[in-house]
Amino acid sequence: MNIHEKYISRCIELGKLGIGNTYPNPAVGSCIVYNNKIIGEGFTSSFGNNHAEINAINSVKSKSQLKESTLYVTLEPCSHQGKTPPCTKQIINNKIPRVVVGLVDPYYKVSGSGIKQLKEAGIKVTLGVLEDKCKLHHKRFLTFINKKRPYIILKWAESNDGFIAPKTKNEVKPVWISNKYSRQIVHKWRSEEQCLIVGRKTITEDNPKLTTRDWYGKDPIVVIISKDNNINDNFNVYNSKAEKIIISKEIIDFKKPIAYQIAKILYKKNIISAIVEGGEKTLRTFLNENIWDEVRKFKSSVKFKNGTKAPVVKTKPIVKSTINGDELLIFYNNK
Repeated sequence: MNIHEKYISRCIELGKLGIGNTYPNPAVGSCIVYNNKIIGEGFTSSFGNNHAEINAINSVKSKSQLKESTLYVTLEPCSHQGKTPPCTKQIINNKIPRVVVGLVDPYYKVSGSGIKQLKEAGIKVTLGVLEDKCKLHHKRFLTFINKKRPYIILKWAESNDGFIAPKTKNEVKPVWISNKYSRQIVHKWRSEEQCLIVGRKTITEDNPKLTTRDWYGKDPIVVIISKDNNINDNFNVYNSKAEKIIISKEIIDFKKPIAYQIAKILYKKNIISAIVEGGEKTLRTFLNENIWDEVRKFKSSVKFKNGTKAPVVKTKPIVKSTINGDELLIFYNNK
């Protein structure tokens, strides 16, 4: 790993600290290096507040050092006036002589213009450092910009014999397949995504809370697919303050591809990521229409012998790990 890669790696780690809080902006990370030492760090603040580069600049105690420093950032600095002034302006005004960028911003209001402004100001710009890792880090933002839909994660837990629910159950509440540590990870995932999608039966049969109660972070927007919009507000999901979006026959045409229509609706609402938590019909809808980017599947030691069959992913897992006996498999959609 060369010196540029070392500091862009640090920027990626910083950017992760903003995931879940920056929407619809990307979770950018930035650091400033003077004499081979980091003197400033920052990541994107909540929407409408400072971007990563500005937070990094503001964190530098001795501003005179900026004139001899290098600014590293995971994504091209913005060059337009939005909720905040252009980051390029601050970089230029502080006379930072060198900028190293992991990834060019595909957003049409930036898309190379930030780099152009910096170069025109006499700043040396280095591009494409750890570009693939920066693309992975910014997967939500890139999908939103390039595919004009949210980044979509499908999540479920299945029994050792391949069922996501038993044939019968006695109470209106979730049947836990994965262990408590796996469930805490799911709450972390919820805190990282802008919205959560479930079908009507999940609400009425499992009565889940769909919150981040076992992790620090905001509850995601809850999207409920309910053709006849016939769910009353006595269910647990309505006890949280999170926004609810009902996808009914007044909103989409259920005779046409459902996942595609939902993705377009969420795009128009500026929602850049979604985690789909079921049920089986909802998960299969997104799989069958190929409207997904990632699958996160827990496989436990529990056996049901019969019940609702788990969806099948027609690709090999990229990541395998074990969480106190549960196996976590992560798949990516390369199509």
